[in-house]
Amino acid sequence: MPRSLRPRAAVRALADALPRRRPLPLRGAVVLITGGASGIGRLMALGAARRGASRVILWDLDLDAAEAVAAEVRALGAEALAERVDVTDTSAIESAVARAGTVDVAVNNAGVVTGARLEDATEEGIRRTFEVNALAPYWLTRAVLPGMKARDRGAVVTVASAAGLVGVARQTDYAATKHAAVGFAESLAAELRKDGSHVTSLAVCPFYIDTGMFAGVRSRVPWLLPVLDPHHVAQEVLDAVEAGRTRLLLPRAVGLIAPLRALPTPVFDRAMDVLGVNATMDGFTGRRSRLFAGRETAR
Repeated sequence: MPRSLRPRAAVRALADALPRRRPLPLRGAVVLITGGASGIGRLMALGAARRGASRVILWDLDLDAAEAVAAEVRALGAEALAERVDVTDTSAIESAVARAGTVDVAVNNAGVVTGARLEDATEEGIRRTFEVNALAPYWLTRAVLPGMKARDRGAVVTVASAAGLVGVARQTDYAATKHAAVGFAESLAAELRKDGSHVTSLAVCPFYIDTGMFAGVRSRVPWLLPVLDPHHVAQEVLDAVEAGRTRLLLPRAVGLIAPLRALPTPVFDRAMDVLGVNATMDGFTGRRSRLFAGRETAR
């Protein structure tokens, strides 16, 4: 058999063709996090500071809470800036990015969920969910990406969801926006790879996180799909940024969704039902935001 056709040679050639990850140490980096006043946004901010980030920028609608997190960041030795920024307002984003200056890591973390069945969802709630979860990552990324590409260094992190890989009952708006977020992050990664850029685009797809945003949800198989500890998620995201990864699935069992898609649709649907995926929201109560008529504003 010609050497070019030998399995080992083919595998080696494929491996050589794969793009090499470029590590991005957080030491000395400027990290911007939307929805940074609570949940994993706060934990990522503190984690970045502990890893030596020089500056952490926190955007949130709740400025008082963001200021409190900024104080925690400063206590860890990093500079911090808290601002009230509406991530659906493109002008506000452009102005805030101009004030921020250099940004090495931009984390699209702000998110909302209604948890309503389609016929019970309001037009306002649906539009708000799409504006925050699906469109806001475009506006922040477009504002910071030119600087990252000019320096050939940086990372865009999009906190999507396992619901971005499979539709879930009572998430017709939320799951749709997270599918959009996954497609955005993957397509951006493809563009950057095609351009030969060392800037990375990381899609984060976690199962439910125990932050209060999804209060009341339950997993039928917690040994396989546990409700995640937010400290663990924050650490995993920062690890993935520093490693130059482009996708993070939490827990690993979320990775089963893609191969299961190869099954006939009725069989795949039945598998999701057996796993209890479409019953997870049955006890959902969420947590109301104090700042607008809706549910939680950040993970």
